[in-house]
Amino acid sequence: MRARWDTASSNNLGGALKYVSRDPAPAFGGQVAATGGSDSTYRGFVRLESGELATGARAYLSYSHGVADKWKGVGEQKQSQVNFKVAQPLGEGSLTAWLNGSKRRENDYQDLSLAMIDRLGADWDNLSGDWDLMVRIAEIANNRGDTGVTPARPALGTTYPAPIQTADDAYFNAAGLRDDLIGAVTLDLPAGQVFRLRATLYGHNDEGQGLWATPYVPSPNYGVAGATTNDAPISIRTTEYDLKRYGFIGSATLELGPHSVNAGVWYEDNEFNQARRYYGLNRAVPQRDFLHMQTGAFRTDWEYDFSTTTWQFHVQDTWTVTGALTVNYGFKALSVENEGRTVFARTAALVKNGTIKAEERFLPQAGARYQLNPDSELFAGYARNMRAFPSSGTSGPFSTTQAGFNAIRETLEPEISDTFEAGWRFRTADVQGVMAVYHATFKDRLFAVPVGSGIQGNPSALSNVGGVTAKGFEAVGTWDFAENWSLFGSYAFNDSEYDDDTFDGNGRLVGATKGKATVDTPKHLLKGELGYDDGALFGRLSVSHLSKRYVSYENDVSVPSQTVAELALGYRFSGGPLLDGLEAQLNVSNLFDEDYISTINSNGHPIRGDSQTLLTAPPRQVFFTLRKTF
Repeated sequence: MRARWDTASSNNLGGALKYVSRDPAPAFGGQVAATGGSDSTYRGFVRLESGELATGARAYLSYSHGVADKWKGVGEQKQSQVNFKVAQPLGEGSLTAWLNGSKRRENDYQDLSLAMIDRLGADWDNLSGDWDLMVRIAEIANNRGDTGVTPARPALGTTYPAPIQTADDAYFNAAGLRDDLIGAVTLDLPAGQVFRLRATLYGHNDEGQGLWATPYVPSPNYGVAGATTNDAPISIRTTEYDLKRYGFIGSATLELGPHSVNAGVWYEDNEFNQARRYYGLNRAVPQRDFLHMQTGAFRTDWEYDFSTTTWQFHVQDTWTVTGALTVNYGFKALSVENEGRTVFARTAALVKNGTIKAEERFLPQAGARYQLNPDSELFAGYARNMRAFPSSGTSGPFSTTQAGFNAIRETLEPEISDTFEAGWRFRTADVQGVMAVYHATFKDRLFAVPVGSGIQGNPSALSNVGGVTAKGFEAVGTWDFAENWSLFGSYAFNDSEYDDDTFDGNGRLVGATKGKATVDTPKHLLKGELGYDDGALFGRLSVSHLSKRYVSYENDVSVPSQTVAELALGYRFSGGPLLDGLEAQLNVSNLFDEDYISTINSNGHPIRGDSQTLLTAPPRQVFFTLRKTF
């Protein structure tokens, strides 16, 4: 087992997924693909490969654009992306650069609770297609005193139209907008057989807005006699952000006989601006498009600048003890400093300034691998990790008040995990698989006590509330049981519980969580897949199962288990220039059209009871893809 020391992350307490982009192809060519299907889905993709140029460099440029209607309600989800990569050989080494840009525009779904699903149905969503009804609901909420807004039209009464029962049953619209530009340059330079240097410079710009039509803050001319613009009892509430981060990852490896010694450093400067603003809507017809970045706010609640400086150093040795035994050991040191500065605050209670630091100078990690024979090995590992504090006005230590931040800044500890795992990997002519057991403990768990509904944006209180112990077993295997046929199966058992009751910073019991299962953590996960591939015709039928998951920390509310099937069928053509490289594929998700809850925690977990934090899964959907590689 070998640890991933070079992962540039300060928030993973367990394993980390490292994404690696494909290298440019050595020959000129490319690929085009088009997908269409349910809910007016369309996605187009094109990639052009330069092949090897005069200097030996290779490059590709790709573009994709996709759009789909929401599977329920009114709205669209659109995304475009451009990827570019070039690799230049430098003797035995290389210089690689890539630049990716993406633009996302997505109308969101309504957060639901179990009670709402029972009362309104799993297909309930935002009322984006009925502005007049949404205005009426907001007016009634004002008349009832549910929003704290002075009513302008008491004649509408105080009775919601059935089946609406609260102002939070339905909002008019919501959306997520995000523009990203990220790139990096990597030099990989060996010096003979004993030394290798690798260095990466990277940068990332990210701008976005999260939009929500809120009845809790009316447009500025609401209730003003004679007003015809910006006079709705609803406004658009945004959480706006602008992120710029730049960093360096460098490492050097020295081969000393049976020892491969690696040391490296990661540095990042992250500048993050975040603001909460409101934009007016017309009562007659809403004049703003929720899929456009908003400008011209009539009110700003707060705006903060956050600076996060990260330093990480690591050193490790991979020791080939014998031909069968390899041991890897070392440590990393991680230091993350977060500074928050108030740019603007509408009230003194929203001011927050200060610095907090998470630091661990010794995070040990070790692993061992013992080869029983060429097709079988045992492995074991241990890792300690730290999760740094987030820099944000809506989560982490800066999400509370200035007084609350001052109270916790000197005593708040970052979350720490200690993870052990051991297992067996094996393969035969027809079967390959892995079985593993693990035990993980988490201490200094951070918990933010939410106040009110998510759309109100009330401050939370953050504190360390004890630990979590998780233990379990995993098994994965593939069996090629006949020519062209394969069977895949996996099973995971997880027993994860809170070690302590939850208290706030004043020692008051908030939740009786000791011995309770962790939220949104199924105890059993199973997946089976039957596959066929004869080189031309291919397909797979898969079935996944999740056992029940708890919504609340005290485990009094849970989501039922779910079993979902998917089907994929395809054919690879051949027989000439037009057919070679042509492939057609049909995908069917939720094959048996099951009703189930796919997402928990869209709006936080409650201490106890039901909460508007669930998203239901789409029904059966069918998609067809045609792709051509040349």
